[in-house]
Amino acid sequence: MFPDSDVPHHDDITKHGGRVRSFGHERGNWASYVYTAFHPCEEFWDMLEELESVARKHGITLTKMEEFHISLSQTVILRHHWINPFVQSLRDRLSSVRRFLCVADQLKVYVNKEKTRTFLGLEVVTGHQQLLEVVSEVDKSLQEFDLETFYQGHRSYRPWFGTSASPEENPSFHVSLAWCLGEVTKNLQGSCLLELQKVVDEFEDSDVLTRFYANEIRCKCGNKVMTIPLH
Repeated sequence: MFPDSDVPHHDDITKHGGRVRSFGHERGNWASYVYTAFHPCEEFWDMLEELESVARKHGITLTKMEEFHISLSQTVILRHHWINPFVQSLRDRLSSVRRFLCVADQLKVYVNKEKTRTFLGLEVVTGHQQLLEVVSEVDKSLQEFDLETFYQGHRSYRPWFGTSASPEENPSFHVSLAWCLGEVTKNLQGSCLLELQKVVDEFEDSDVLTRFYANEIRCKCGNKVMTIPLH
């Protein structure tokens, strides 16, 4: 299921749009993260096309995300023999969590901690408290394996305009929509962001397109995805 390889791994950045890995590939280590998925309807893609068009007018070329989700952990490294115990820990801790509604309709700009990519995302405005509770349980599982918690990593991954509050007090749960290389927050802020938000606010049925239920929590380890249903 999670085969090890004795062949050294060469990371060819031309195969993934020039993106740079934040850590090197090492045999027996699996890049892993916890999230809840967002499955958009067809009209959502139409809205995203309009957002890309507005960004181009401001000199920014966005690349759509291949899938959409709300991160509930940062990416951590799991050893092969940790994977099943870690997922079981998540299952145990999340066994009593019920499904809940999320509404993500406020556009914000984010930068990864390496400042190699800038993201346009929709921040969650309804469901925030429930996400906090889920992250609290996920963090406990991470701590069992002496791994960095979501809030620790969140310090370096926040909206460009930020606040005086710490990430622990005011984390920004969001669905990343698209990205571009480099740190280009200045290009996306101001009038550009206002125009982009106007697209979301005025798009037909936007109130439906930006809401969904968190029905399950997922843990992705390498190319393997484990699902934890919520009741």
